[in-house]
Amino acid sequence: MSALVAIVGRPNVGKSTLFNRLVGYNKAIVDDQPGVTRDRNYAQVKIGGKPVTLVDTGGFDPDLKEGLTTQVREQTLMALEEADLTVFLADGRQGLSPHDRDLLDILRRSGRPFLLAVNKIDGPEKETALSDFYALGVEPVWPVSAAHGYGVRDFIDHLAGLLPELEAEAPPADRVRVGVIGRPNVGKSSLVNRLIGEDRTLVAETPGTTRDPVDVTVKHGGRSYLLVDTAGIRRKGRVSLKLEKYSIMRALKILERCDVALLLIDSAEGVTDQDAHVAGYAVDRGRGLILVFNKWDLIKDQRTELKRVKAALDLKMKFLSFAPYLTVSALTGLRTGRIFGLIDEVFAQYSFRASTGRVNRVLEQAVQAHLPPYVGRRRLKFYYGTQVATRPPTFVLFANRPEKVHFSYQRYLANCFREAFGLDKVPVRVLLRPRQKQER
Repeated sequence: MSALVAIVGRPNVGKSTLFNRLVGYNKAIVDDQPGVTRDRNYAQVKIGGKPVTLVDTGGFDPDLKEGLTTQVREQTLMALEEADLTVFLADGRQGLSPHDRDLLDILRRSGRPFLLAVNKIDGPEKETALSDFYALGVEPVWPVSAAHGYGVRDFIDHLAGLLPELEAEAPPADRVRVGVIGRPNVGKSSLVNRLIGEDRTLVAETPGTTRDPVDVTVKHGGRSYLLVDTAGIRRKGRVSLKLEKYSIMRALKILERCDVALLLIDSAEGVTDQDAHVAGYAVDRGRGLILVFNKWDLIKDQRTELKRVKAALDLKMKFLSFAPYLTVSALTGLRTGRIFGLIDEVFAQYSFRASTGRVNRVLEQAVQAHLPPYVGRRRLKFYYGTQVATRPPTFVLFANRPEKVHFSYQRYLANCFREAFGLDKVPVRVLLRPRQKQER
């Protein structure tokens, strides 16, 4: 498990620049992939030797005309709820802003740990700009230059000391950790209550309902399941794009702790871009994933709607061709009894392991059926392969020019392993490595 650290602040204070500095390189914030465009606003890093999920949040727009105070408060509270530590970044060149004061008040009242860093301080001579920020009564105030690195090392050392010590839990060998994720008001808590057979988690449509994630252990068919329900509904109706970005942090935190994720989708609203975003993060994490279309009882022409669902999945979630989907109603119980069986199927594939001999037989047959292309005058050659990990199944293949293998051929090999080993419901990873030279 890793701690979640969020960077918050007004627009153009340098949050993304600091994010890239902490990550160690200019990580692309937007990444185009077949079937989906995702905001890549998080990264897995180590700070002081501790694993951290770093989140680069959207800026608070001071020029927003409507509902500024409400949105600032709502977005910041959401970030605070999910983050183990918050970095509040201000702009040393522009000086202290009334919006900075508003954010700081929220941070203080939350009672959660945070750090105040003032960016664009390029050297000791610029530290006079900190005087206004010292008046806030927050100590220490960290002068940094995210662009040039001034003060960042000391800031990182202090940040590392505040990070919580998180230990990986050791669940029973057969227990499946199931995360329930999705947009607000899709019925996550209702489904958890239906699966455990009682009203164990809070279900409400009251704006501002706030609580921590709820863990519920349930036994079904002789197996133990840990259901992790996400935090409560934040706001009824349409949610702004910026607010949606913060909901990603909730999904990230849940995905850190689960083997299989149930992504709930509102059948009446259909597949949205945000659903695709959340699904993309699950794929990045290598988690098993089941798409659950809830509120199916509200659909009148179910046959026509099912065709629309399939078309929407092909359009917006083409990268999730392996993920099974199910139409249910948490309210009436329609087809919810099938969920545990589907979880078992996904988890069995998720934990699959093949011997090295079997892997190499599949690799040999795949290469013979579709020869790899030439690179220059020499054909790409695969020497051998082995499975190096489960959850998800991960295979390493050794080749003479791995960097020249086109992604389409790499995907072809992954599909060969899928078909040979019956891994049609989970992500399969194929990594390419150069063959190590034998020492004489």
